[in-house]
Amino acid sequence: MPRTSGNVAADVTDAAHNPAADVDVARIRAAVTELLFAIGEDPSRSGLIDTPRRVAEAYGEFFSGVGVDPLTHLAHPIADDSGGDLVILRSIEFRAICEHHLLPFLGVAHIAYAPANDIVGLGSLARVVDTLASRPQLQERLTEQIADALNDGLSPRGVLVVTDAVHGCVTSRGVQQVRSSTVTVAARGTLADPAQRAATLGLIGGGLTDA
Repeated sequence: MPRTSGNVAADVTDAAHNPAADVDVARIRAAVTELLFAIGEDPSRSGLIDTPRRVAEAYGEFFSGVGVDPLTHLAHPIADDSGGDLVILRSIEFRAICEHHLLPFLGVAHIAYAPANDIVGLGSLARVVDTLASRPQLQERLTEQIADALNDGLSPRGVLVVTDAVHGCVTSRGVQQVRSSTVTVAARGTLADPAQRAATLGLIGGGLTDA
């Protein structure tokens, strides 16, 4: 029978975000100061004087996955002899920074895999998502990279990853479509089969069977 976990915030208590990256704080602060000058602001005024430091600290979090191998989170799998068909973890929340405009896109990832010999702790799946999201990203590539990491790290019979995200570059600039979201899907192995894919999307839910 499929093993399904719904709300990752409730079900995955041991998942932790990556520690802040070792970014070049001085260069980021200088760049932000120059940016404020460039838009006609005064970086020394009270509301902005600490902004370069705050941005540098935030970038340390936003880009904490740069140079980190997501497979390290899958390095200690658990031998599985239960005969289960499918493991699904839904609604893994993530935050990523779009590499085109350096604006955030926020969403959830749904992961399904069909174990061959190994399974992994649910927190490890959330860490894989967090690591890959914490770098300059595109949603399409993020979805593919999560699928590749699970396929390479666990050698399952099949993998399906769905991400659903709202993009700051769409909601706050240009066309300003504040109610739109983007769904991307990546499948590997047996779950790339159209029938298996449709059935798994149905288990994930959320109107994704036509994705």
